[in-house]
Amino acid sequence: MTELSSFASARGIADARAVLTARRIAFITGAGVSTDSGIPDYRGAGSAPRTPMDINAFLTNKESRQRYWAGGHRGFKTFDATVPNASHHAITRFERAGNALGVITQNVDGLHLKAGSQHVVELHGTARNIVCIECGQVFDRREIGARIEATNPWLASAPADELGPDGDSIPDNIEQFVVPECTNCGGVLRPDVVFFGEFIPRERFASAEGMVAAADAIVVAGTSLTVNTPIRLLDRARRRNLPIVIINRGPTKWDSQAAVKIDDGTSATLQALADAMEIA
Repeated sequence: MTELSSFASARGIADARAVLTARRIAFITGAGVSTDSGIPDYRGAGSAPRTPMDINAFLTNKESRQRYWAGGHRGFKTFDATVPNASHHAITRFERAGNALGVITQNVDGLHLKAGSQHVVELHGTARNIVCIECGQVFDRREIGARIEATNPWLASAPADELGPDGDSIPDNIEQFVVPECTNCGGVLRPDVVFFGEFIPRERFASAEGMVAAADAIVVAGTSLTVNTPIRLLDRARRRNLPIVIINRGPTKWDSQAAVKIDDGTSATLQALADAMEIA
């Protein structure tokens, strides 16, 4: 078990325990909960430069689709092989013990589900599924991956960037890449994730709102809260005077409004919090 980094963090655990005891928790998580699984975050110290795919570029530009699929396939094989870390398992402990309603995550890596959480709202979708924008057919990412490898055998040995936060690893010579099409209608395929420039689907945000509305407290873990959607959820919690506990290495935009802020890694902190609250 990774140890807490300071006495202040240990004191924060005691404060968080006092705030959260006998309350139903809704967790809101970001990229920071997955860094200990080997997936880099977006904005932390030393994080890789990020070039998010724009939805308009993806839909209208062949080269953009080549870049996405070439990099996304290479990266997804590593991305998909990652396993949950102590952060994910600690949150699952809270849910199984009945202390948490579930988790609302900004991540597309599926690690909360792999860890056994049953009630997960994936705000930005999932990298596991591929959807045809023409006919709506859904494919498993692994099926598309097999087709990509069959039509692009050179890809396996092409040099590439390191794995990025979204599970991409851009190879050289992407102009050679053959983009997969829908086998049902020949339409354009896309991952079931929210691209830059898109809105979170209304029904998905409503699910997250429902979890917050049913909660008695909020725990935010591994996000600097620079994205608007979790801010909207926290604003709803604030209106109900729900206590908010923030666990993040570095500042967030909501620190001044948190009942407790713990500036430390999520793995050690969430484990310590679960232990302190005697969560089985």
